[in-house]
Amino acid sequence: MNIKNFKSGIYKNQYQYKSFSPSKINHTFVWDDPQINIMLEDATRALGELNAYTMIVPNVDIFIKMHIAKEANTSSKIEGTKTEMDEVLVNKEQIDPQKRDDWQEVQNYIEAINYAILKLDTIPLSSRLIRDVHQILLNSTRGENKQPGEFRKSQNWIGTSLNTAFFIPPTHDEVPELMGDLEKFLHNQELQVPHLIKIAIAHYQFETIHPFLDGNGRIGRLMITLYLVSNGLLKKPALYLSEFIEKHKSIYYDSLTNVREKNDLTSWIKFFLEAVIETAQSGVVTFEKILILKSDMDGLMMTFGKRAHNASKLLEFLYQNPIVNMAEVSQELSISKATTSSLIKDFEDKNILIEFTGFKRNKHYLFKKYLDIYSSS
Repeated sequence: MNIKNFKSGIYKNQYQYKSFSPSKINHTFVWDDPQINIMLEDATRALGELNAYTMIVPNVDIFIKMHIAKEANTSSKIEGTKTEMDEVLVNKEQIDPQKRDDWQEVQNYIEAINYAILKLDTIPLSSRLIRDVHQILLNSTRGENKQPGEFRKSQNWIGTSLNTAFFIPPTHDEVPELMGDLEKFLHNQELQVPHLIKIAIAHYQFETIHPFLDGNGRIGRLMITLYLVSNGLLKKPALYLSEFIEKHKSIYYDSLTNVREKNDLTSWIKFFLEAVIETAQSGVVTFEKILILKSDMDGLMMTFGKRAHNASKLLEFLYQNPIVNMAEVSQELSISKATTSSLIKDFEDKNILIEFTGFKRNKHYLFKKYLDIYSSS
């Protein structure tokens, strides 16, 4: 099917409202627009460059952990949470009680991402995996009463109420068949559709089906990364589109709406490819900054003399946990409180760590130069 002839679906009359029933997508898509070809080439090249960095950065999994934390926070922000990166990285007890629900939602998303990436080795990207991830996402949060891990069994909508909703997805009776079609589309090896075009269409379809009562946006965005990893476009889960989507939220929603209202699949695909290009390029810049910082820090480790071993172990710990207290460092390095205090003091003197609480007790230290990379990228 040529995407210019794509018919997105039909509205069906329900009691006092109309739901949107999307067309199935498990077939080949082609296009005449040369700009899509150019953008697809640019996106593939940008992904290749990002992928290369994940293979040359030493111990890259350490830094991927921060990528995941940032994605979890940004993706959750799109849904209304108000947690900042420095709050994501500390324990629940240190969070303002009024923000702990937000904090928990972000932590669940981090757990969900890690679970999904791990399970890709044994479970394909499928309805089963998506439901398992959804159950983790909504565990012990404000969505725990919204059927975690299950496709919805009632009508949902996007908006404040059913009567005023700006989009009403298909009825729950249609969800299993539509999700089955989506899953077949993702894995249909006979379709001559480039991976980036396929996941662009699949993401639109998932958001249109809206199979869950809550968490659809976060699951839909995570599905993009899972697809790229499972199909070898990324060796590591280093690309997440949530930051681009948050910056261009209104265009994102308008693009999805225009597919449904105007059958304009072309503009959505272009928006998606632009998101991949810009996000991959930003990811390369992040890894470049990490390599520069790592080189600087490795040089500083040489100045610790006999303490170089413990200093290096602390530095590696900080790459995964850029906000720490003395007890955490002492436990991680298996050293005495006195040795920990002295080592942290050396890190402060060398401008590696900054104490930011101002407390006399329960002090917390920030690896600011590292965290700033993720705050500014």
